[in-house]
Amino acid sequence: MSQHTDIRATGWISRLPRGMRPYALLARLDRPVGTWLLWLPGIWGILLPQSAGLAPLQRVRLIVLFGIGSLVMRAAGCVVNDMWDRDIDRQVSRTAGRPLACGALGMKQAVAFLAFLLLAGLAVLVQLNPLSWVLGVSSLALVAFYPLAKRLTWWPQLVMGFTFGFGAPMGYAAAAGALSWAQAALYGATILWQLGFDTIYGFQDMEDDARIGVKSTSRLMAGHARSFIATCYAGMVVLLGGAAVLAGLGWLFWPALLLPACLLGYQALRVNPADPALCLRQFRANREIGLAVALALLAGLWRV
Repeated sequence: MSQHTDIRATGWISRLPRGMRPYALLARLDRPVGTWLLWLPGIWGILLPQSAGLAPLQRVRLIVLFGIGSLVMRAAGCVVNDMWDRDIDRQVSRTAGRPLACGALGMKQAVAFLAFLLLAGLAVLVQLNPLSWVLGVSSLALVAFYPLAKRLTWWPQLVMGFTFGFGAPMGYAAAAGALSWAQAALYGATILWQLGFDTIYGFQDMEDDARIGVKSTSRLMAGHARSFIATCYAGMVVLLGGAAVLAGLGWLFWPALLLPACLLGYQALRVNPADPALCLRQFRANREIGLAVALALLAGLWRV
């Protein structure tokens, strides 16, 4: 069994009180890239609407709220995932050290921690408009279903895309107070982006997944990795362009979009399912790619 793992129990995590460390690891606070990848679609949604009545400080306020909400709800999603997957995680080298899998925390402790996180998420949600309340509550169904997807379908990474990408319609609704075809195109772009990078992430576990019978898009597409990832990323860029046209973004969006498009293309050309360390680096690099998309959307707000 490969000894590859992405758990980081050293650094600032090791300086926490001993009793807090398992909770920090359960919430994936040692790996903040997941919070970024949940937060970024929300930022995109907040930056997309062109409403003249939406003041810059209002967008900043919403971005901050979504950052706090992403931290809390990503942690809640990880708790739910690990509660479902604790028996599977024990059999996968990358995840065997997770607190529920290794016994550092029990189920009662996990349930109590989950309740605390959901209350914190609710405190953020009530700061938004009523449409965002409806969307936020409905997203819990996706959070609950995602851990089951790998037991039912070869496309759990697609389910993850719908789940982690839900910040895009929520961000748009929080900023615009409505939904639109531009928001729908942005959500589609987000789903394809997340399908691509989570498939890359899943390449790390293929050996263990095959041994224990876990389904994944990564296993399904391992023989066509570059073409599949390229298709996902190309579709993402096309849908981003569609969202920009529908939203009426300024022309500066288009040259700014070249940077994330090139980064995505380079990643697709280099992806290698047989190199877990490279897959992890490429997965993490999507934070910078997502920030580049946010800058392109921000550029599109300027009228020159």
